[in-house]
Amino acid sequence: MSAGERAEAILERISKSSSPVSGGMLSREFGVSRQIIVKDIAALKAQGNDIIATTKGYILHRIPMPERVFKVVHRDDEIQQELQTIVDAGGIVKDVFVWHKIYGKIEAELDIRTRRDVTEYINTLQNGRSSPLKNVTNEYHYHTIAAENDTVLDKVRSELDRIGFLVKDEESIV
Repeated sequence: MSAGERAEAILERISKSSSPVSGGMLSREFGVSRQIIVKDIAALKAQGNDIIATTKGYILHRIPMPERVFKVVHRDDEIQQELQTIVDAGGIVKDVFVWHKIYGKIEAELDIRTRRDVTEYINTLQNGRSSPLKNVTNEYHYHTIAAENDTVLDKVRSELDRIGFLVKDEESIV
């Protein structure tokens, strides 16, 4: 593995971790000395990556992405169209949730970012024994959508509205 490939792998490892990743752990994982890890981190910082060294290890500083919650309604056979519309507009479908009159909020994490993720999700639904969460509330449901900026979230909203899936508050019967 070249130094550049290793640095990219280190960046990926740090970015996917929910806790600091120590230099010692990285040196063991990549089979190099801690001094090499320090040089790789310095090179990554020079490329503009906001890596912070803490007493427990390295973390990647992330600016939180803007998010919005959209209320939508559609049939089961339109789930793929809904999700593809969102990811094609640049959105990330973080979750799906419903407000049940008896049980309150029922939520499931999705993390759908690409058309491939959409296909995998649809295949799971089709091969499983469960029905979509939206079916417990007459097809009304919510998605938390994240995106790199508010312009993308505006586009997601516009596209959901264009295909007739977006619910405006006065339309809601749930």
